[in-house]
Amino acid sequence: MAPRATVSPSSPSPTTYHGPCYVLGDNIDTDQIIPAEHLTLVPSKPDEYRKLGSFALCGLPSTTYPVPFIHPGADVTRFPIVIAGANFGCGSSREHAPVALGAAGVRAVVAEYYARIFFRNSVATGEIYPLESEETGIWKECDTGDIVTVNLAENLLVNNTTGKEYRLKPIGDAGPVIEAGGIFAYARKTGMIASASTA
Repeated sequence: MAPRATVSPSSPSPTTYHGPCYVLGDNIDTDQIIPAEHLTLVPSKPDEYRKLGSFALCGLPSTTYPVPFIHPGADVTRFPIVIAGANFGCGSSREHAPVALGAAGVRAVVAEYYARIFFRNSVATGEIYPLESEETGIWKECDTGDIVTVNLAENLLVNNTTGKEYRLKPIGDAGPVIEAGGIFAYARKTGMIASASTA
C-alpha cells in the first residue's frame, strides 16, 4: 500500500506526505487518468472503488511513460505523490478521475495548474490534494522514483533525491474540505447539513 501521511503530534490533521513520486508532463487528460470504459465502476462500492484504483493512469501511453503507475496484479501504486506539468485533468468532466487516483493511493498531485473541473472534483470528493507550484517546469527537474516530501503546512515540495525545494501555492479554503473527506463530509462536520447520527 502507498505510504500514508505523517501526522504532526500536535494535531490530528495530516500535514506531510512522503514517498516516491510519479512524474507526468503537460495536458494529462481524464481519459489518460481513467479511460471511459471504467466509468461503470461505482466508487461507493468498496470492491469497485479498489478496482477503479487499479486502473488509475492506465490510459497513459507506455512509450512515453514506460514505468507502470500500478504494477500488473496490484490494486495500489507505490507512488503517493504525482508531479505534473500544466493543465492537469483536462478533457471530459468525470469525478472518477480524482477518485481513481485516491483509490490507487495517491495523496497529492503537484501541477503547474489544473483544469477547473478536475480541481473542483478533487476538492468535492476529498480524494487528493490538487496542489499548484509557484514555478514552472518542476516536472522537468524530477524523475519518476525520486523521493519527495509535500509539506502542506509550509506549502513546500522537497525533492529529497536532488535536494531541491519548490514553493507551492496555498490550498486555501479547499484544504479543510479535502481533509474532512469531501464536500458532504465537510458540510456534516461543520453543521451545514445534519449528520447521520442527528438526522
